[in-house]
Amino acid sequence: MKVTIERGTLLKALGHVQSVVERRNTIPILSNVLMRGDGGTLSLTATDLDIEVVEQVPADVEIDGAVTASAVTLFDIVRKLPDGTQVGLETGGQGGRLRLTAGRSEFTLAVLPEADFPQIQTDEKGTSFTAPASDLRRLIDKTRFAMSQEETRYYLNGIYLHASDEAGQKSLRAVATDGHRLARLDAPLPEGADAMPGVIVPRKAVLELRRLLDDAEDEVMVTVSASKIRFSSGDVVLTSKLIDGTFPDYQRVIPAGNDKIMRVDNADFARAVDRVSTVSADKTRSVKLSIGGDKLELLVNNPETGTATEELPVDYPADEMEIGFNARYLLDISGQIDGETATFKLNDPASPTVVQDEEDARALYVLMPLRV
Repeated sequence: MKVTIERGTLLKALGHVQSVVERRNTIPILSNVLMRGDGGTLSLTATDLDIEVVEQVPADVEIDGAVTASAVTLFDIVRKLPDGTQVGLETGGQGGRLRLTAGRSEFTLAVLPEADFPQIQTDEKGTSFTAPASDLRRLIDKTRFAMSQEETRYYLNGIYLHASDEAGQKSLRAVATDGHRLARLDAPLPEGADAMPGVIVPRKAVLELRRLLDDAEDEVMVTVSASKIRFSSGDVVLTSKLIDGTFPDYQRVIPAGNDKIMRVDNADFARAVDRVSTVSADKTRSVKLSIGGDKLELLVNNPETGTATEELPVDYPADEMEIGFNARYLLDISGQIDGETATFKLNDPASPTVVQDEEDARALYVLMPLRV
């Protein structure tokens, strides 16, 4: 293989694919990126056996061929090269190593046989549709904070993506929960997505996809099968295995009878929670909300560090009540609300609370209370 490629083009492609690679790997080939020169294109592929990212970029290919070399080392080298440099990649010399040249710099890198590089099979039939990249970005951004990290409940370690038809309103819906809070967001249902099965996209795939969406074109092709999901945008394709499990019936967790409504300025509320939680216990981060008479009092009482209180004006016509929450969870949800007003729908101190953005009916959050 003999290829010449502009440094910025190569760096961007390596940045997309190398993040999939696990730094600590028991299988050496999985630390490498597969580079294949063919015609006027250089294709780069990286995988961890669960996720695969492939990107094709324009290059001057003098001799077709393929090679695998350390993804992290290549990325670090190219990152440190001067802007605008032409990078040469060549194999077939002494020892079969990869020779990288750029200006006066030259590197010789160890390689592994390209025939040993694993590939994720994608020949399954599935449902395909095209979705706006902006919708996918929003579905991820507003729900990923609620993904679980507990390995024992592996089926919660991702985002549940499915077609919803609730009250005659069809939508592409993303749901994430860790058992303490739940995030649900709707986007317009793309044409052809009605038949997609409900799938759980793993945490790592969600984070990799979000990174790729920053550079994605306006539309992303999504293909969903029984065990895999594929996202294609321009010259980048991300394929991921799905979590083989059943996502819980999240609708049962969302309370329908919460009739105590509190409206509060979201920015003021977030700042107040952040301030009083400074003295809260590290483990529970509990904050008590005392609501009544159009006034909200935030109270933290920690025997080890002290107490904190702060009052905020609210719109709350219901009976007085006290309820406790984890401050970090409150801040996570407040951070998703783009409008000025957050609406809390409460029932009693032991029941889940619904939080919504008054200006966005498509987003809904559920928060489990704490005993305080």
